[in-house]
Amino acid sequence: MDMHSVAWSSLYKTAHAAEADRRPFSKETFRRIAAFARPHRRHLALFLVLSVVTSALAVVTPVLAGRVVDAIVGGSPQRVVLGLAALIAVIAVAEAGLGVVTRWFSANIGEGLILDLRTAVFDHVQRMPIAFFTRTRTGALVSRLNNDVLGAQRAFSDTLSGVVGNLVTLLLTLVVMIGISWQITALALVLLPVFVLPARLMGARLAQLRREAADHNASMGTQMTERFSAPGATLVKLFGRPEDESAEFAARARRVRDIGTRTAMVQTVFVTALTLVSALALALVYGLGGVYALRGSLDPGDVVSLALLLTRLYAPLTALANARVEVMSALVSFERVFEVLDLVPLISDKPDARRVPDGPVSVELEHVRFAYPSADKVSLASLEEVSSLDTRGGIDVLHDISFRIEPGQLVAMVGSSGAGKSTIAQLVPRLYDVDGGSIR
Repeated sequence: MDMHSVAWSSLYKTAHAAEADRRPFSKETFRRIAAFARPHRRHLALFLVLSVVTSALAVVTPVLAGRVVDAIVGGSPQRVVLGLAALIAVIAVAEAGLGVVTRWFSANIGEGLILDLRTAVFDHVQRMPIAFFTRTRTGALVSRLNNDVLGAQRAFSDTLSGVVGNLVTLLLTLVVMIGISWQITALALVLLPVFVLPARLMGARLAQLRREAADHNASMGTQMTERFSAPGATLVKLFGRPEDESAEFAARARRVRDIGTRTAMVQTVFVTALTLVSALALALVYGLGGVYALRGSLDPGDVVSLALLLTRLYAPLTALANARVEVMSALVSFERVFEVLDLVPLISDKPDARRVPDGPVSVELEHVRFAYPSADKVSLASLEEVSSLDTRGGIDVLHDISFRIEPGQLVAMVGSSGAGKSTIAQLVPRLYDVDGGSIR
């Protein structure tokens, strides 16, 4: 990966790290993640081995390129140059092949994890009571099955291999560069903060701009939804305020335009500056390395190797500096999935439960008592898009209800609104469980 790509990736990750970077995580979260990863442990082990080998091969090519230069300058036989070139070609083919195989393992592990998480969440949600579905926003729940599951999947398919591969590449590159010239390596490391710190600062600023733009877009969406409906349009026309509505909408749209322009400029300036610093560091290597080569302290091939290794030094360092962001983002996704899995279904069967027999059956309610559960017992604040759940509830709406309906008998329940007719109709098919008494 070149420095231009690394710069964009670094900026993107830090800009989206606001929530993830502040959340604490428990050992229990890691234990549960390990439980989901356990069925894929063999593929994971092979995946990590292949990532290490691929990273090691990436460091070998620059060293061989330097040897080719030394062979040319030193007037070595053609077979030496051709042999080194052939070895570089073999390594390139091996890298390509290993890249394909590694990607297969990555896709296999990631998609397998998606399958496990989605089926676990889907099966669990189906066991939840009707009260859960009446309170939960469907879009928020579907997001857990889609966006958060995909975010959790990236922890294994992308983040894990990225951290391991970058760490191996960094260590091998440092060892090779220090072996060639520790002075030039030290100067190259001095420039590292220029790559890491601006990404943190500008990433936070970009995150703030993105949040503001998202709020304005949401407000415009709400305004359009309300005003473009028949009741909303009627109110605007009755009160004679279309100009006020237009001015409010235009003000938000102009702010979104300004934020978009500013965001584009911040991103471009950051990436351009980072790419420029990388080019200046390369000039430093060529300049200082050239001086050492002229003095006889370095071979010309060493200068070329150092220049080629420089990208393999900065790219992993910058990526590892933002690895915490990737890990935290993946953990946030896992925790949001676990939130749903941790909801306890209010209805559960006893171990010796019997199936309802086929055909007409009688229905008997005996001293039934029931209260609708409070929101904190059946839902999540994040699924209702509120800061905290309503704890009110638990007040009995049915008190000591008893009656029996024989097979084939037609019974009408009559009463005022709120008397409990619909509640009884929901208790009979066991959409809710009674709090006292029994239904047989």
